[in-house]
Amino acid sequence: MMAMPNTLSVLALFALFFVLSNNGAEASHKIYPRFQTLSVENVNQVHRTGYHFQPPRNWINDPNAPMYYKGLYHLFYQYNPKGAVWGNIVWAHSVSKDLINWESLEPALYPSKWFDNYGCWSGSATVLPNGEPVIFYTGIAEKNNSQIQNYAVPANLSDPYLREWVKPDDNPIVNPDVSVNGSAFRDPTTAWWADGHWRILIGSRRNHVGVAYLYRSRDLKKWAKTKHPLHSVQGTGMWECPDFFPVLSFGENGLDPSVNGQNVKHALKVSLDLTRYEYYTLGTYDNKKEKYFPDEGLVDGWGGLRLDYGNFYASKTFFDPSTNRRILWGWANESDSVQQDTNKGWAGILLIPRKVWLDPSGKQLLQWPVVELEKLRGHNVQLSNQKLNQGDHVQVKGITVAQADVDVTFSFPSLDKAEPFDPKWAKLDALDVCAQKGSKDPGGVGPFGLLTLASENLEEFTPVFFKVFKAVDKHKVLLCSDARSSSLGEGLYKPSFAGFVDVDLTDKKLSLRSLIDHSVVESFGAGGRTAITSRVYPTIAVFEKALLYVFNNGSETITVENLNAWSMNLPVMNVPVKNRGRENPRNE
Repeated sequence: MMAMPNTLSVLALFALFFVLSNNGAEASHKIYPRFQTLSVENVNQVHRTGYHFQPPRNWINDPNAPMYYKGLYHLFYQYNPKGAVWGNIVWAHSVSKDLINWESLEPALYPSKWFDNYGCWSGSATVLPNGEPVIFYTGIAEKNNSQIQNYAVPANLSDPYLREWVKPDDNPIVNPDVSVNGSAFRDPTTAWWADGHWRILIGSRRNHVGVAYLYRSRDLKKWAKTKHPLHSVQGTGMWECPDFFPVLSFGENGLDPSVNGQNVKHALKVSLDLTRYEYYTLGTYDNKKEKYFPDEGLVDGWGGLRLDYGNFYASKTFFDPSTNRRILWGWANESDSVQQDTNKGWAGILLIPRKVWLDPSGKQLLQWPVVELEKLRGHNVQLSNQKLNQGDHVQVKGITVAQADVDVTFSFPSLDKAEPFDPKWAKLDALDVCAQKGSKDPGGVGPFGLLTLASENLEEFTPVFFKVFKAVDKHKVLLCSDARSSSLGEGLYKPSFAGFVDVDLTDKKLSLRSLIDHSVVESFGAGGRTAITSRVYPTIAVFEKALLYVFNNGSETITVENLNAWSMNLPVMNVPVKNRGRENPRNE
């Protein structure tokens, strides 16, 4: 489960407990020997997603090495073929023509050589200028968890499915030297070319310092560590799954990883093992100095920007040359117990791929579900000019609410009733403010938004809502996705996730899009300025019993200017390529 630490001491204690609980070796997941090879006999369908990426059964985690090759999108991911908890990890492999409908292949990588005999962990793909792909990944060579970096290449470049991969005998290509913590040295990035060398980052830590080590090579086989890391930050702990990529200063097009220069910024994203959240900064990459410099004024650490303020981790981006987009994938783990995962026969989903680009302000990234998702939209219902007075909640009828795409714009005539923003909250995470000022707490401008996956009598519901506060120099907008009332089930982690939305309220409007899919709600506020993912497990509000409402608990009248909601159809989801054409509803 995700941790919610608020102080350094809590984080340090958590880290110590985590290391000790794994027999002294650092790793991303706890080990449950009695469960990790417990084969799945039956798959419980109640909370399985309809249109999010999942294999038919068993455990998945990090998306690995997404890329586009010969007309197909390739996605690899960490997968346990033998059970519904972490263990026995291989690189599962799926392909798609549209990022939404997926066919599965045999695993691309699995422990088979001395340099990865105890694990094939996360990594990235690099597509060379001649079009040939290469995978870099972390191998575990010894039982003591020493982590080394390896590469793999396709066995047959003429095969667009890239069914087979070869791990050459000159592996490993990167070993940790004496200055590197070998049990915290993993997840190589996509390589980029600059000044006659290829470069990659590898995540690590030195004591409590989070580190992105920089390595360079002329031939992708012999790598040397630079004299200093690309970037490091005191007190952040282990940096997992680093991602480093350029973004244009204007427009929505993505860039090849090797692009730099005028009108280009760089984004550095890290997954913090201590908090189980992801953080990023924007800044400047200096090829000559081999350093990354975050923009002035950005928080570089736990209080900084996040790609998603909810259940979202180990994300990976890639450049899609067929559409000139940068596309982001994230993983959402379960919020129930290991025993519950074992009982239901599966754990983990990948979130809907998102297009990523730089906000015109230059201060943050914007994200939006890839446009291909709209092909799954079915029956549509609309609302317009619907007034919501304080205490109103109006049902949205006519769609399959448990599997829906909802896009709504709210407006309000005035900001005069906005509550003052308590200066004490400035020291809190947004989620703490959300926990104090929830969806039921009467306010001025808000709370207003959606009640998703709601039961008829509101015993269960997951609210996604805005609340506007009046600060000293501007208004602060809070977006919450609050799972505390989401389920009557026991043994669940039900947090109130939240983030502040950097948005201009001159037009007195706020937009919200939520992707609802049985046990996940992905929400995008103000055109993708803030994203929040929640995992929820209703017991009453399931299938046709799930309801959807728009609501307002603020004293200022809110207008639903327009709402579009669609039932979402089922994609092809991981049908084996050899069985192409066979129907496979709900991934059975």
